[in-house]
Amino acid sequence: MACFPLVGGIIFYLLEKRDAFVRFYAMQSIIFGAAWFLFGFIALLLYWLLRAIPVIGGLLAVLCWLVWVFVSIAFLIVLIIAIVKAFSGVRWDIPWIGPLARKQTEAAAV
Repeated sequence: MACFPLVGGIIFYLLEKRDAFVRFYAMQSIIFGAAWFLFGFIALLLYWLLRAIPVIGGLLAVLCWLVWVFVSIAFLIVLIIAIVKAFSGVRWDIPWIGPLARKQTEAAAV
């Protein structure tokens, strides 16, 4: 699921050269998708490392999996909100990611 915003953002960023609104959402999507992918990778790595711990490792691995599920649901909700806002024509900054995307698109426009 994390690859959808990452790949889609890259495609739109490369195809659209003039529309600042589209480029902003594309850059925001790239950063958001990369963050989601990185979180999933780290969670998977942590899950496998925790499973290797005798006795308590299984419990910690399940706890790690539950955190991954809840955070992935949160990522999905933010993605849906961003899609709805973009299709509505409203510029919405994803917390922490929006300002980074704005800096990148403004720097690229200069």
